[in-house]
Amino acid sequence: MRRGFDWNDLRFFLAVAQVGTLTGAARRLGTDHATVSRRISALEAAIGAKLFERTPQGYLTTLSGERLITHAEAMEAEAIAATEGVGRPEAGISGTLRINTLEGFGNSFLAPRIGRFAERHPRLRLELVMIQQIVALSRREGDVAIGLAPPKESRFVTTRLTDYRLGLFAAPTYLARRPPIAARRDLEGHAFVGYVDDLVFTRGLDYLDEVLPGLKARIQSSSLVTQRTITEEGHGLCVLPLFMTRDRPGLVPVLPEEVRLTRSYWLFTHGDIADSARVRAVVRFVQEEIAAAGAWFSGEA
Repeated sequence: MRRGFDWNDLRFFLAVAQVGTLTGAARRLGTDHATVSRRISALEAAIGAKLFERTPQGYLTTLSGERLITHAEAMEAEAIAATEGVGRPEAGISGTLRINTLEGFGNSFLAPRIGRFAERHPRLRLELVMIQQIVALSRREGDVAIGLAPPKESRFVTTRLTDYRLGLFAAPTYLARRPPIAARRDLEGHAFVGYVDDLVFTRGLDYLDEVLPGLKARIQSSSLVTQRTITEEGHGLCVLPLFMTRDRPGLVPVLPEEVRLTRSYWLFTHGDIADSARVRAVVRFVQEEIAAAGAWFSGEA
């Protein structure tokens, strides 16, 4: 490498590679975008290679940048491990951890608990992204993702977290003014609330065909929380995870013995960072919290 190479510039390089923008990287590192830009330019000059292409979508790594990512992440992991080895285990975990998760798991389970993880690791900044379309970790836009199915690509490390149950629900006000429902065939002609058809990005969210083939939602939303609210207001029937209906008197089960669906949550991360201290810490935390929850996901506790 050319004279003038500064190891610290790799932190700025990794932040831009992971976030995709100078502003986002600056926010992650607690500095300004001008400093990030200057450090990236210095690194490119020191190693004699262009590391990023600027596009309307943000900063994309070049082939040289992709090659450098693996080495930079390995160095980061070694630095963290060294810090852990001479002090408290949690002392070395710092930086930013972005968790991309489905809305139901994120809002109902992870959000009430994530504060405990933050308290254990005061030097770690947490970003909890709850979106329906899980951000592709292959584009390095996240560190950990929680979804309904593991990626097929071998470069991801996957962990099966837990099964969870879903059922059909409606508001008492809706059921009081509509024809009674004694069997699945009685569902025909009833109003349903569900996902927007062309925004269902995984087959795991396509519930209605399993309830009764051909069913379509009359009111559609990309948000599961919004679907629950619409259902509570008495505007239709909705398939919901049982854990999202706990302690909500505005929802009652419909055909609970006949309509019983099961899905699984999976956690996955890119193989390059699976052994990093921050990723190992959050995987362990999520697994511990799920174990402590017992039958919470089945709706029995």
